[in-house]
Amino acid sequence: MNPVLVDVPTVIETKRLKLRMPLPGDGHAVNAAIKNSLSELQPWLGFARSNPSLEDTETNTREAHAKFLTRESLRYLIFLKSSDEFIGSTGFHNIEWSIPKFEIGYWIDTRMSGNGYMLEAVGKLTEFALTDLKGKRVEIRCESTNDKSRAIPERLGYELEGVLRNEDLSVDGERLTNTCVYGKIAES
Repeated sequence: MNPVLVDVPTVIETKRLKLRMPLPGDGHAVNAAIKNSLSELQPWLGFARSNPSLEDTETNTREAHAKFLTRESLRYLIFLKSSDEFIGSTGFHNIEWSIPKFEIGYWIDTRMSGNGYMLEAVGKLTEFALTDLKGKRVEIRCESTNDKSRAIPERLGYELEGVLRNEDLSVDGERLTNTCVYGKIAES
């Protein structure tokens, strides 16, 4: 089946959150959150390595919108239901529809960290991938020293399947890093 024909909701809700497909014009809110969180995001995420311009972020957001429509990747922007405030991003990338399997990535505005929002969002996406999308496998990969990112799959019951040693370069290109691979598979 052509992935474009897979029905995927543009909005997914949890108790406190609304996860929504990126739309043209969302770059402003995303850019502000990146700027608020730059020091925390810089060690881990390439897009935060330098202070992105509003134009760069809007371009990236529109590209994410297009990739959502083609099902190449499914990024969701996270908003608080109570105020409609943008607080972070999560979604599926490295999708292999033939299996199907999904890798989840995420980041949160530093000002919203510590409230369990990302745990709630990633938990919902995990359930959605395994149930609604009939996924056979969901992965979360993160650098071994990124304790905050590692806490999410560990708290959600993902299994640490291995650590890939010297697998990648740090975002600054200065050193080799180890990547933790967490997995959750569909119940048989």
